[in-house]
Amino acid sequence: MSEGENGERMVRTGARRGLMFVLSSPSGAGKTTLARSLSDTDPNLRLSISVTTREKRPSEADGVHYVFKSRRDFERMRAEGDLLEWAEVHGNCYGTPRAEVDAALSEGRDLLFDIDWQGAEQLRAKMPDDLVSVFILPPSAEELENRLRRRAEDDDATIARRLKNAGTEITHWDDYDYVIVNRDLDESLKAIRAILTGERLRRFRQTALNDFAARLSGDLR
Repeated sequence: MSEGENGERMVRTGARRGLMFVLSSPSGAGKTTLARSLSDTDPNLRLSISVTTREKRPSEADGVHYVFKSRRDFERMRAEGDLLEWAEVHGNCYGTPRAEVDAALSEGRDLLFDIDWQGAEQLRAKMPDDLVSVFILPPSAEELENRLRRRAEDDDATIARRLKNAGTEITHWDDYDYVIVNRDLDESLKAIRAILTGERLRRFRQTALNDFAARLSGDLR
């Protein structure tokens, strides 16, 4: 049985509660590419779409990459408790709608989060048992800058700001459950899939096994 089929079977049987799978990294280290590749190949993993006040880039679609909001609308959502987590990064606000997360986890479905360390910290404080966190490190400072420039979506001032902020963001790597140095995209993706498979099989998440194991034990006595 494949990894994806195993995830679908557990959802159909109600065998476990879903989890929040968080990928974080400095801008340009590869978390967004890894997140998209992972969600595209795993039928039981859905990418959580953040709301943001950032301007939409030419390559982005509203509701697919982000839900783009005015700062006034974002602040209203935050004030009314509609955001499970939020953060301000590079002068823009990002947040996760609460209702969608609660519904997915209770149905046994996994959510993938492409968020920064501030958002991960809030999720860890509110829902620690549901959280699995992975920090992605670039192989070097030079390679991080090269990736930002190859992306060709930011001006020099923005790139300089992202590189400066990366130094602070990287100091939070040891708050995470797992850490991967993204030297090779395919190898990093394999490692992330292995982490996800193992976490799905954690005993405390497979809630239906309590009754199953009790019946099995009774049948054998």
